[in-house]
Amino acid sequence: MNHQTFSLQPFLTDDSLPHLKITGNISHHSNHLDINYQLTGDLEEVVIPTPVDTPTRQHKLWENTCFEFFIGVKNSQHYWEFNLSPAGHWNIYRFDNYRQGMQEETAFAELPFSVQHQSDSLLLSLKFNLAKIILENQAIDVAITTVIKQQNGYVTYWALAHTGAEADFHLRESFVIEL
Repeated sequence: MNHQTFSLQPFLTDDSLPHLKITGNISHHSNHLDINYQLTGDLEEVVIPTPVDTPTRQHKLWENTCFEFFIGVKNSQHYWEFNLSPAGHWNIYRFDNYRQGMQEETAFAELPFSVQHQSDSLLLSLKFNLAKIILENQAIDVAITTVIKQQNGYVTYWALAHTGAEADFHLRESFVIEL
């Protein structure tokens, strides 16, 4: 079993950022992926979508607060983008290469995950089987990211690594976790 903890960093750090911390862990075993995010700090400054009773697949979740991760098969240009809204909405996109061939990944009809919103923290947990898109013995590279929208409309981009001149979660060099 591969298990790693993580701590995300904002793309740009300045005084306008709220005091936030994004940490978590990820594990991969027998083609099952478990990922847990914990957002702590001044959550009153963050736009956190209200949970819904019936989450659905939705586009452009990254325009609001959204937890994301990217998975690529090692030594392949193909990768997937997973978007998880604190409201419960979700989506998965498949790419042929860097930002090319974007298609909704239809192998999944749902992506159930749990969200716990407390006064000083937001926890998001996802456990699922990758078998519909990745063979069990394939090594994967992962990028863990988050988009935070503040109450003032300012958006910050958080990742394990920012390898470009601009915030760009799709850069394969940012897929720094090997599982």
